Amino acid sequence: MPGGGGRKAANHIYRTARADGLTIGFPPGGFISAAVLNEPGVDYELDKFSFFGTPESEDHYVFLTRRDSNLGTLDRLRAASGIRIGGQSVGHSIYILARLFSYLLSLKEPKFITGYSGPEMDQAVMRGELDARVNRVPALLQRNAEWIEKKLVDVHAILQIPKTSTHPRFAHLPELESFARTDKDRRLLEVNRAFRIASATFITPPRTPPERIRTLRDAITNAYNDPEFSKDYKKITGETPSPILPDEFDVIIKKLPRNPEDIDLYKKIAGTGPLPGH
Repeated sequence: MPGGGGRKAANHIYRTARADGLTIGFPPGGFISAAVLNEPGVDYELDKFSFFGTPESEDHYVFLTRRDSNLGTLDRLRAASGIRIGGQSVGHSIYILARLFSYLLSLKEPKFITGYSGPEMDQAVMRGELDARVNRVPALLQRNAEWIEKKLVDVHAILQIPKTSTHPRFAHLPELESFARTDKDRRLLEVNRAFRIASATFITPPRTPPERIRTLRDAITNAYNDPEFSKDYKKITGETPSPILPDEFDVIIKKLPRNPEDIDLYKKIAGTGPLPGH
């Protein structure tokens, strides 16, 4: 159910889906940050959902450009004006991260072009319709490992979540926080990391019977603790899982940032207007 960076699916679970424990939502992680930021289109109350953890709390995102766009160095990136950067939709986590990378890398008047699925964005980069995109590392290595092997792209920086989690294939890249100039920039990244850690998760509608919620939470907890889950997850995704169990996820939701100044800057990054100046 695409739309609104996960808001459409979350609205459906909140308002329309039957509260019998038989319909489960799995919106992109942007639905959580959209609610905290009081974004338009949010017709759900976050604290009325039940959450079920996430199989992966460690994550990595890279900012890349097509090799033949001749943007292979930071100086060239900063000198170019109007770099075309892809995204799924306003509010989608990849769109927000594209703007966050652009802000901290000090790109000059980048253009953010939405309306793509992930694979469509890959094709648009290779066709020259886009110059750049942010990629989640597992998706990049699953779908387009040849981009790295054949040097079809230049990879400029990485966002590590949590900050100390390096990725073996991209350990040489500068971490995005190294481009932060001020404490405000560093707090912006703290907010972003908090939203990314509290990322995509299963949800059930409000008023779902507690005994069914407990059954689902116990099942997911048991699955995440099963050694066979770890083996299968790595086989399917190429990544080692780093699960957050449902009860732990509840604590993370309660600790999401609420500082108005930090939230205001994040909203400017996540929105559609010009990027703020430094």
